[in-house]
This record gives sequence, C-alpha cells and structure tokens, in this order.
Amino acid sequence: MTDSDKRPVAVFDLDNTLADTAHRQRFLERKPRDWDAFFAAAPEDPPIPEGIAMVLAGAEECEIVYLTGRPERCRRDTLAWLAAQGLPEGRVHMRRNDDRRPARLTKLEILKRLARTREIRVLVDDDELVCADAERAGFSVVRARWTAPSAALKTAQEREGRT
Repeated sequence: MTDSDKRPVAVFDLDNTLADTAHRQRFLERKPRDWDAFFAAAPEDPPIPEGIAMVLAGAEECEIVYLTGRPERCRRDTLAWLAAQGLPEGRVHMRRNDDRRPARLTKLEILKRLARTREIRVLVDDDELVCADAERAGFSVVRARWTAPSAALKTAQEREGRT
C-alpha cells in the first residue's frame, strides 16, 4: 500500500460546485432540452472560487476524487477543464453514456464503492437530494450553495438522469 492509498478521500462534484453552469442553463430551459449543446459549452464554465478553494485546501490532507453526473463522452473536455483551473489530479468518476438513473443513485453507488477500501472524509455537492442521501448513508457532506439553484438542472439530475 502506498502513502496515497492511506490518505482519506475528499470527493467533489463538478457542475455548480466547481464549475459555474449558469451560462449554459439556457440549453435545458427549452423544449426539447439540447443536451449536446449543454455539454459542448462545459469547457467555457467559469470556475467557482469557493469550490476551487475547497479542493485546494482538501488536497493538503486528502486524495481528491471528482464525482460528476456528466456522461463519459465529456471526459476529455472535463479533464482539460480541471487542468486549466490548476486543480489537483484525481480520479474522475462519470456516468456511463447510457445511464439515466437519478444522480442521487449513481453518485451514492460510487461513494459506497469507494468507501469499501478508503475513508471518505467529505463529499462536496450542490444537489440537495445527493447530499441528503449521502448523509443518510453516513457520509460527511458539505452542501455547495454558492450558485443560484436551477430548476432545469435539478430536473435533469433527478428525473432525466442526465447530469
């Protein structure tokens, strides 16, 4: 076991936790929702200072893991965005392209899998349902409340399993 395997893990969501998605919400407010355009605009997301500061502080004691509802097809853009923000490298868990389950189910499944072999120090996420389910499962949670809630994004996360 290496030293990094012994460090606790801090888990961070991306959208509206580290990356401000406000500029691309318009793609979810139309009918039908334009998912391709929504995700194509992600590389232009401005960083959220509060979230970025938490990642950098967390990296001092923890291994950083990123847990997002973004589909796997967005991996290249997501990794480039994380690097462009100067964020620590870490495993990035994304949903399968065909996985439409609610974010609270997919994320909790991954958290529980990680917790089998590692101490999860904290989950930082903006989705209230994800946070509530993670707390009920015994995880320490910080609610990322530094962006305005989006009804369209909440619907996407919970009912459509898209992000």
